[in-house]
Amino acid sequence: MTTALIDAPEEKEEVIVHGAPPARPLAIDFWRGIADENPVMIQMLGLCPTMAISNQVSNGLGMGVATIFVLVCSSFLISVLRKVIPNEVRLATYILIIATFVTVADLTMQAYFPPLSKTLGPFVPLIVVNCIILGRAEAFAGKVGPMRAVADGLGMGLGFMLALLIMCAFREVVGTGTFLGHPVFGPNYEPQIFMIMPPGGFLTMGLMFLTMGWWGTRKADKAKAEHLKAQLAKAAA
Repeated sequence: MTTALIDAPEEKEEVIVHGAPPARPLAIDFWRGIADENPVMIQMLGLCPTMAISNQVSNGLGMGVATIFVLVCSSFLISVLRKVIPNEVRLATYILIIATFVTVADLTMQAYFPPLSKTLGPFVPLIVVNCIILGRAEAFAGKVGPMRAVADGLGMGLGFMLALLIMCAFREVVGTGTFLGHPVFGPNYEPQIFMIMPPGGFLTMGLMFLTMGWWGTRKADKAKAEHLKAQLAKAAA
């Protein structure tokens, strides 16, 4: 019996990554960044580029696509290399990987979209230090498999672009009376120029946060009312 115990194959211990998110379907990882944990409207991250370039829809599209590209590619590569990156230099490695893809996005934009690149200015290279990207690398991509990392990066990138486009559309339509350069209200509309200036950015962002706060409170109250109703029905039964 002793020999049988010695010869028996050892059970493989489950590898537990410290701080790893619980296993969930890819759809939840994807949708979380768009709605439940939107990086701008919920987590209030990446507010600097959101404020600075959100006066035209074209700017929001350019910055959003560049951010999605960097998020998806860096999340995938970081996830693939997560087991070989030394823990002591992981942040420096993450930044190096992110900077590589930011350089690709910046040079591509300069080559094929020069006016947009000139308009966005230094904010494309500054994607390197965007806390959304480094935060997802540290909190998620470095602790899960490639598929989940890509789903999370794509969702967070789309959520960031969604918030950008909401602000850009509101500010451009009210501030200039146009949408992607096309007139919306006709020749008699008097543009509210302050909306495409910094005060308009603060006002628009404040309105967006106020709306999200109201929606969150309404959602919580509805869930509380449904829970109370279910408890009363259970007690009555």
